[in-house]
Order: sequence, then structure tokens, then C-alpha cells
Amino acid sequence: MALILFDFDGALADTLGDLLQFGQEACDELGVKHTATHDDLNSLEVMSFATYGTQLEVPDELLSEFVRRCLEKFGEKKSPPGIFAGLGEVIRELSTNHVLGIVTGNSSDNVKAFLSAHGLDDCIRAIYGVDSPGSKVEKISLAQNQFAAGGEAVCMVGDSASDIRAAREAGVKSIAVGWGHQSAETLLRARPDILTHSPSELREAILKLTAKSNDWLGKDLPERNESWT
Repeated sequence: MALILFDFDGALADTLGDLLQFGQEACDELGVKHTATHDDLNSLEVMSFATYGTQLEVPDELLSEFVRRCLEKFGEKKSPPGIFAGLGEVIRELSTNHVLGIVTGNSSDNVKAFLSAHGLDDCIRAIYGVDSPGSKVEKISLAQNQFAAGGEAVCMVGDSASDIRAAREAGVKSIAVGWGHQSAETLLRARPDILTHSPSELREAILKLTAKSNDWLGKDLPERNESWT
């Protein structure tokens, strides 16, 4: 058994369109003259609503309000975001043998609505959202202490450079997914242990890693930073 932690936006939930739309709407409401683009997300060193607002040129004194409005817009959306094709099946399969959690800069309520909409409520053991105290590194460490205190394998699955860095700082393995908010080039610069390009590749990577238990980088694994092919 292993502990597998997922980022939410861009890793599980297809929220790119929502982030661009809600970010733009919040800017317009706050009088910020900036057009939100995918490049704004791809260039973020830390993936959070606050740093997103800074990238969109939101003044410091309005950042908290920008974050509040974005989260509120996600919560008010009539239907939760979609899940990437094939990923639901992978999550269900992994949950039968491993502990799954979510560490995210989005709210726990928004994540719960997403999980309910896609029939994944019973697959996720814990959610560490923006409403939980601590940095992403601290939340990864908390999850590790709660669910992997016996030395079980732990990995963080994310779509941003900051997810990869947080995993490394917390002392766990990182799997980057190439279908999210940041490009493969951006992810590789952050030096993930593995970069995957589809849910099926993610499944195989996790199965290989967890099969090794504590021997994470065994001879059957790809070299560090290489794509899973």
C-alpha cells in the first residue's frame, strides 16, 4: 500500500477554462486591466490563486479579494469541472489498493462537489484544501504522518512546477502530468521524478513505483526527469 497525493486543478479537474474565465471576471470587477491567458498560468513559479492574481497585475491590497472572488465563482458554478478522460477509472483502480488524498489551493467544498459529481467520493481518504492551514509542503508532510507513518511509499501527482518542488522539499516522489496548466517544458525544468502524458501512463508509473515499495528508483524505472514512454 502507498500514499498517493493529487493536486486538484489541472491534475484531476479540467479547470483551465474556468481559471481563465474566473480570473478575468475578477480582474474586470476589481478594475484590473489585464487579459488572462494560458501563458499567465504556465509562467507561475507557485501555482496558487494569490500568485495567479499577482501575475494578472492585481494590486497587493486587492489580492485577498481576488482570491475570494475566484473561489466563490468556482463554488457558484452550476456544474463542477470535468475530469480528464480516463482518469476516473485510474483513480477508482488505485483506491482499491492505496490511500489517495488531495492537496490543493482550491477549497475543500469545491473538491468535494467535483468528487461527488464524478462518483469518486469513496476513493479519496482526505482533502487538504486552501481552507486547511499550512503550505503545500506542510500538508504533504501532514498526510504522510497520518497515512504513511510506517514507511509506506508516498508520491505527489501534480501539473505544476511548484507541485514538484513541494514534493521534493517534503521528501516524497513527484509524478508530473502533462495534461494540466503548465507545459511539459516548464515541468521538466522543475525536475520531476517522472513525467507522464496520459492517465494510462500515470497508472503504469504509479504501479511501478509502488511495486518497489521503499525502493522507489529500482532498475525497472525510467531515469529521473525522463518522460514515461
